[in-house]
Amino acid sequence: MDLKHPLFSVPHIDTVQDMVLNSAREFAGKPAMEDLTDTPINKVSFEELLDNILRFGTALRELGIKERTHIAVIGENRVQWAITYLTAMAFDYVIVPIDKNLTANEILNIIYESGSEVIVFSKTFNNLMDEEAVAIKKLKYKISMDMLEEEDGFISMPKRIKNTKPLTLAELPKINPDEIAEIIFTSGSLGRAKGVMLSQRNIATNLVSMTSMIEITKADKFLSVLPMHHTYECTCGMLCPLYRGASVHFARSLKTIVDDIQSVKATILLGVPLLFDKMFKRISKTIKDDKVKSKIVPPLVKATGFLQKFGMKDVKKKVFKEMHEKFGGQVRIFIAGGAAPDPEVAKGLRDFGFTFIQGYGLTETAPIVALNRLMAFKDDAAGLPLPGIELKISEPDPDGVGEVLVKGKNVMLGYYKNEELTKQVFQDGYFKTGDLGYIDSDGFLHIRGRQKNVIIASNGKNVFPEEIEDILNRHPLVLESFVFGEEDSKHLEIIAAQIVLNAETLIEYSDKNNLKIEKEMMHKLVAEIVKDANKHLASYKQIKKFYVREKEFEKTTTQKIKRYLVKSDH
Repeated sequence: MDLKHPLFSVPHIDTVQDMVLNSAREFAGKPAMEDLTDTPINKVSFEELLDNILRFGTALRELGIKERTHIAVIGENRVQWAITYLTAMAFDYVIVPIDKNLTANEILNIIYESGSEVIVFSKTFNNLMDEEAVAIKKLKYKISMDMLEEEDGFISMPKRIKNTKPLTLAELPKINPDEIAEIIFTSGSLGRAKGVMLSQRNIATNLVSMTSMIEITKADKFLSVLPMHHTYECTCGMLCPLYRGASVHFARSLKTIVDDIQSVKATILLGVPLLFDKMFKRISKTIKDDKVKSKIVPPLVKATGFLQKFGMKDVKKKVFKEMHEKFGGQVRIFIAGGAAPDPEVAKGLRDFGFTFIQGYGLTETAPIVALNRLMAFKDDAAGLPLPGIELKISEPDPDGVGEVLVKGKNVMLGYYKNEELTKQVFQDGYFKTGDLGYIDSDGFLHIRGRQKNVIIASNGKNVFPEEIEDILNRHPLVLESFVFGEEDSKHLEIIAAQIVLNAETLIEYSDKNNLKIEKEMMHKLVAEIVKDANKHLASYKQIKKFYVREKEFEKTTTQKIKRYLVKSDH
């Protein structure tokens, strides 16, 4: 594999404000963003985007909202969410994105903890803002994305944008790139939220680095499906296309992804591994259930793979054209992040001609640390470090595995109002990620799992639950699984698993085999699944105990299981 591919040349920026101004100039007239749902401001070109930002920022100033004020934003993925975020960056406010799926109590807590004086919200949160937010004395301005008139103390975002004469570019504030620009609350291991403080330099550096590794062009169309409050979607799915002149199209919902990709003719889709797992399982099932396809597809995969080696790059797209048409026929790259994807899924999608790569990062690193490239990738690796990022493995074991430490201009300023926790996560200028991994001889970073999830086997070796979960989840009857250490009667830690079966495939299986779905039958099935998984695992990693679980696990917005909630749950 040739790893010496040159980096792509991209314009230098120090702040998100730079990006907004440069893109409005360079890509004037080109579509920038659109909502696939009906909203008051649902489609803007690059110059209209800047105009909206200037008008909204001027309106905030006219309300008396001073620079450096903390502004919270909550709502579905939409153009007005992006305008709010970019206005904060252009006018030197501190933005606080809030997860729309949190409970009312958690939302109010973040508004309070972050010291937000302003909140911009979608109509979903009207009642919360009307009834419960009154308790937060510091919250002075409630700005609605949807109300067209002002009433009940709510300010109308569409009306203010429409009726405000914008400031000139010369009147925009000068940004200090190293000051706090954003506070993102991430749930800690015990569910306690930590406020990650990012500067505009953190974000700008990350944009420059990631697009120098993967070429994004103004012809690209991103379909945005992941929640925008999350730094992965915000930086990579919204800011990155705007920086390179591509367009962002906000999907209606997770359920409408396939229809939305088709209508937009999207070229890039960012997703979490679960999204691509489901996609791949559906494709595989369609092939398996078709007698003709199940016979001809495997040899075609092999033959097209052989032809690709001889320079016929698009052969798979042509042969599996029908499959590509289901996704609009224009998909150029699937990018997975938020958790480690199954290498089998990556390889499987690539076998059908889909370009699939993954990256690795954390909210604290704004977010990308490592990225696979289109011409230099490994399906089982997190990727190559971004330019300007230093990686170090702390106290590696005999296999070279240790905690991944990161240094670079993308690393956060610290945790908001929590100096003690900030001190704990830094070591000699490096950020301690809490992830265990190693760097191979080609320079690729491989993540084995979270430090706090590791199970110590009876022989003293580390067992990574994520590795075992990957194997279990490949089984068509498994929807999801959770692997953990449990004490046995001799007080030794054994490997246990909770397994949720896939209702759809379970019904098909029972119909086909003329079986009645009952606890005993499900228990037998899971016993077989575990036995099969154990064949792929070294003896010290094998599952010794399992539980059949009926309910799906509670998850974060990036579809990671909230592990701290599960332990006492079986």
